[in-house]
Parts: sequence; structure tokens; C-alpha cells
Amino acid sequence: MDTITRRSLLVGSASALAGAALRGQPSGRKPNILFICSDQHTGPAVGASGHPIVKTPNLDRLAARGVNFRNAYSGNPVCVPGRASLMTGMWASDVGSYCNSTPFDGRVPTWGNRLRDAGYHTWATGKMDLWHDKDLGFHEVDTSHGHSEDPDITSLFRAPVCFRPKERNNADGEYVDRRAPDLPKADRAINFLKDEAPKLGRPWCAYVGFSKPHPKFDAALKYREIYPPEKMPLPRWPEGYLERRHTMFQVLANFKNVSVPVPEERVRRARSCYFGLITELDELIGRVLEQLERTGQMENTLVVYTSDHGEMLGEHGLWLKNVLLEGAARVPLVMAGAGLPAGKTVTTPVSHADIAVTLLDAAGLARPKELRGHSLVPLARGETGTHPGFAFSESHSEGNCTGSFMIRKGDLKYLYFTGDEPLLFDLKKDPGEFQNLAGKKEFAGVVKELHAHLTSLLDPDAVTQAAFRKQADVLARLVREQSKKEFYKTLVGRLGPAQARVLTDEHYT
Repeated sequence: MDTITRRSLLVGSASALAGAALRGQPSGRKPNILFICSDQHTGPAVGASGHPIVKTPNLDRLAARGVNFRNAYSGNPVCVPGRASLMTGMWASDVGSYCNSTPFDGRVPTWGNRLRDAGYHTWATGKMDLWHDKDLGFHEVDTSHGHSEDPDITSLFRAPVCFRPKERNNADGEYVDRRAPDLPKADRAINFLKDEAPKLGRPWCAYVGFSKPHPKFDAALKYREIYPPEKMPLPRWPEGYLERRHTMFQVLANFKNVSVPVPEERVRRARSCYFGLITELDELIGRVLEQLERTGQMENTLVVYTSDHGEMLGEHGLWLKNVLLEGAARVPLVMAGAGLPAGKTVTTPVSHADIAVTLLDAAGLARPKELRGHSLVPLARGETGTHPGFAFSESHSEGNCTGSFMIRKGDLKYLYFTGDEPLLFDLKKDPGEFQNLAGKKEFAGVVKELHAHLTSLLDPDAVTQAAFRKQADVLARLVREQSKKEFYKTLVGRLGPAQARVLTDEHYT
């Protein structure tokens, strides 16, 4: 596969777009929208955001001709509810999506529905992970909604939390001789841009859902030379930190079977392969963008790249997702084209819920009053606009023994847990999130203010209870619909025979 260094896909595009209006070119055309979403790409791991190791030349060039939102957050750091927020402009809990067993059920329109209703041709391919038989607003071509057909049942056992013995295996990496697993998705997008989009005669919106760098961390052999495992830095934390981690993080580590630290050799290998997968993803994005330019559609297309959630990658002794710490909750967000300024970096905290309103704004549509998000266009242009200047996220998925909620405003990040002690971090002074300020007298006013902000958005404790109720309902339905033998088989692959037997006996007495 060619790399970006052999391409000229974005050369000159910034100057061509600098004078264009966001809602269309001078001819009055509304912009096309190319929306690219990956799976489990942590926000800091982009070259344009200052990452010291990972190489993302295509995303860096996209940021150079557009806007890099450095502090963007998933609406819920796990696949299904994260995508529910991303696609609707609502909090995930607003639409009843709490975990990978409660997919978005189409109860409100997605931005695909809204753009289609406004005259756009809406097309999608790849991973969507919403609901497989709902009208989501797109003409879907080889899309996947895996969790609506195969719910992640471990998220239904949160009180008490079970544990997944095999989850520890994901804290590793392997170099393999293979083609990029996401290549067919890129090829379908390229074919759409080449064969269909130019003939439509109206604006289009294309969603492309890549499935990497989600584990397994199985990178192609060529990336081993770029990211030698033995040179990968290890996560660092203050001495004794793991002994005093917040209860939520201790429980999550138990759930993922990583309470015992993963051996250094595996940590380095996992990080090496994870970065390799990101660079592979970047190359596929470059192929798609090159086709956009080759077909003459770059000038009037708003390009958006983000990921559904991040990856802890051993930070805080944690792996994968499900937690509101920066590694898992923060995501990349780059937008370029159709009149957005070039080379702009926005540090204001923003949420995935803002994306729906932003796309509607780009299409010249008013903000529906029921949506939680706000347009990012004014922020991109350096204007005040209506954005409230904060980011919200929540977590109710597997490994979470209670509801978790986040407000980030400026450099301050507040985490509230139903029934447990809160956390407050100053990310400017403490980017690693190790120094809790919530218990300090001098920060009592800040905690009070941020908690009031949180409760002005929702009742967090009521949402926590609603999540537990819905998960209990899903579990009860599974018990009704499956035989005892089927239920055991559903559990044993993830929970192992001991837990599967105990839980099966409990629910079939």
C-alpha cells in the first residue's frame, strides 16, 4: 500500500477552500459530507496533536487544511452508546443506550435521517453498530451492527460486577502477514466517490466506518520497523498509585483481569502494534481522500474524522475502554473543507453530541431544539457562537459498578460517580490525572459549581438507576427467550465455566 509521502492528495486544497462559504460554494451548492469513523482511536494518538511516536501523515495534512479539535470526547467510551450519541446529537442515556447490550433503537432521528429529509443522498458502509433493522437514514452497503444481533452480555452483570478472564489477552500485540482488514471498506468508499457520487446531481453524505485500531492488536509486519517494540515507552504513574486507585478503576481492572500488571514485554508489544494499526488506518484514509480529490469533489466536501472512543493502552494500569479517563474518553476530531479555516487548532472541550448539529449547520439546517449538542462551526472560525464551552460524557457499561459522569470545562475535569467519591483534575498541571483535587478545601467551590452544571443537564443518579433497570430488563428477556443450556453457552465464552455456571443456576432456579 502506498503511503502519504507518495501522494499529493491535499496539496493546494487549503487555499482553494479558504474563501468558500461553509454552507456551499458561491454557486449555492450545499457541501457534500464525507464522515469517517474509526473504532478505539485514542484522541492524543495523532501526529497533528503532538503525539511523539505515532505517524499519521494523512490526518496531519487533513488538520493542516482544516480544524483540529484537540479536546473532543466520546459521549460514552464504549462502542454502542458512544455511537448512539455520535449519530443522534443526544446524550446516550437520552436515547436509552447505556452499554453494548442496549443498542440505539431508532427512537429519534440520526443526522443521516435529517440530512436525507433535507435532500441529501445519504450512503454508508462499514461499522455502524446501531440497530440492524432500523431506518437510520442511510442507504447501507455492507454495514455492520454486530451488538444488536450479538449483545455483549457481560454489561448486564454490574451489581456485582463479574469479570472476563480472557480480556487480559487483549493487552498484547502481534505482527502478522496480512492485508489491512479495513481495506474492503475503503475500497467501497472509493467506488462510491468514483462511480456514484459524481452522477447524483445533488449533495451527498457518505459515512465510512472502519473497525481498527480496535483489538486484537494484530498489525501488519511492515509496521514493526516503524514502531520497534523494544523502543516503545511504558506507561508511568506515581509510586504506590495502583494501591490507591479510585474504587471505580480498581473494579474495572478486576473486570478486565488486569489487576496484576501486564508484563513489560507485552505492554511494549501492544503499544507497538496499536500504533501500527493507527498508521494503517491513516493510509486507508489517505486512499479515500485521494479519490475525493481525483474526482474533483474535494473543494465542496466537508470531511470529518473521529473515532467512537479511545483506548487506555496500559495507562493507570487499565486497558481498552469503558472509563472516563483521557485515554478512553478523548477522541480525535478533525474537520476540513467547505470553507472551514485552514490550520486551526481548537482547545475548547467539545462532545460527540456536537457533531450532529455541526453537520446540520453545514447543510444550512436549523438546530433542532431537542438536541444536546451545539454547532462547532463558530468555534472553528474563532467566534463565540452558541457553544457552551464544555464537554459531557457518561459511562454505564461493563466493568462499571455504578454510573459515571464527566464534565470538562477549560482545563478542569470533574468526574461524578453515583454513590462514590468524585474526582477533580486540572489537566494543564496534571495531564496524567493522578492528583485528585476534589477533597481539597480550596477546590470545594469548583466542585460545587461543576456538580451544579452536571445536574443542570440531567439527574445523574436517576440515569444510573435507569441504566440498571434497562440492563435488568434485557437480561430478563434473554432468560425468557433462551433455554438454560443456551444461556450457559452465551455466557461461557466470555465469563468462563465457573461464572457461567453460577449465573446460569441463579437465573434458572
